[in-house]
Amino acid sequence: MNQLLEKLSTCVEYGKVDLKSPYPPAMKDQEGAFELTRQALDAGISPGNILEEALIPAMSRVGQKFSRNEIFVPQMLMAAKAMSSSMIHITPYYLSGETKRRGTFIIGTVKGDLHDIGKNLVSMMIEGAGWEIIDLGVDVSTEKFIEAVGNHPGAVIGLSALLTTTMENMRRSVAELREKFPDLKILVGGAPVTAEFCHKIGADHYSPDPQGAVEYLKQLS
Repeated sequence: MNQLLEKLSTCVEYGKVDLKSPYPPAMKDQEGAFELTRQALDAGISPGNILEEALIPAMSRVGQKFSRNEIFVPQMLMAAKAMSSSMIHITPYYLSGETKRRGTFIIGTVKGDLHDIGKNLVSMMIEGAGWEIIDLGVDVSTEKFIEAVGNHPGAVIGLSALLTTTMENMRRSVAELREKFPDLKILVGGAPVTAEFCHKIGADHYSPDPQGAVEYLKQLS
């Protein structure tokens, strides 16, 4: 069983989605994350163990390599795609309540900003760490953020801004969220955002890369 989980973890780390996937070339014609997850479940390995012993460690390694500039966005996206193929088998166990998530993470790009690659990378990494993702998309108004938090008590929220011109909208959203939900944990990120700006607007955490957000959430769950 341990060998099966190790093989699955390697597939996720290197972006081997399924048997038909030609990527990576060194693993061509081998079974991928999709098939191996099904095999693990059929062998009696619990969804929780698959997540904790294969998927989470794999995505953690991916995040660390990305932080060190050892891999780049395309490789990270392939790893996330492999993880998503594995989650196809595991998600029904969450929906039934048989397996528990670590928490709920709401994420969106602030009003006026249509960029989503950074947001999507963060979403994928945090989902790979065992959290349920509520993705509000791009150009998200403060009202939508507030509504989502109201619908998911106890959730953590992440706001993304990729333009200096939309940082003011991030500030407004954080201020209104903080006023309505004083204990809400708020993460912010995006190319123009800094730790100083995070502190100035009253958010709880800033990270320049997805792995930093994952590490922060580990402290909360």
